[in-house]
Amino acid sequence: MSTEIKLCMGSACFARGNDKNIEIIENFIKENNLDAKIELYGSRCEGKCADGPNLYIDGKQYTNITPDKIEELLKGLL
Repeated sequence: MSTEIKLCMGSACFARGNDKNIEIIENFIKENNLDAKIELYGSRCEGKCADGPNLYIDGKQYTNITPDKIEELLKGLL
């Protein structure tokens, strides 16, 4: 069973940090050999720009995502 991570790549979320956050997630997946366990993809604007940058893990929304928050969430997947 794989974990699904979706990043909002709408212009607001992208500009607020998801451009960097996607790199952090991709590096974490590679460093921990999780290619087969995590499905990562971007989405168009989710319409929740005021809370961005937004990230979804298995459908659960996380808002105001920072690199520190991402590290914490990703470590929880191990």
